[in-house]
Amino acid sequence: MSIEKVRQYFSKYAMEDKILQFDVSSATVELAAKALGCEGCRIAKTLSFDIDNKGVLIVTAGDAKIDNAKYKAKFHTKARMLSPDGAAEIIGHAVGGVCPFGVNEGVAIYLDESL
Repeated sequence: MSIEKVRQYFSKYAMEDKILQFDVSSATVELAAKALGCEGCRIAKTLSFDIDNKGVLIVTAGDAKIDNAKYKAKFHTKARMLSPDGAAEIIGHAVGGVCPFGVNEGVAIYLDESL
């Protein structure tokens, strides 16, 4: 993720000091949980999907899985994750750093009930 892009987004709300940065990687649920000293279910993960060349982000609990039937019922298509290049281009953040803040215009963001 472009930390500066997120910092800029948070600054609009005077919250840029709320960003946590670690000396170790937090690119996966497991690494983030280890860095924070908590369980993976306490981490929010952001999954990026491609629907007709448009980005959709779904933020879930770290231990949650996407239910393909529910996904298809909501979006009327099979779940297809963005490629690493697609995530960077369409969402605005690289895989391993995708978050729902400071994303490109037009990206739809959904918060899963697991949170």
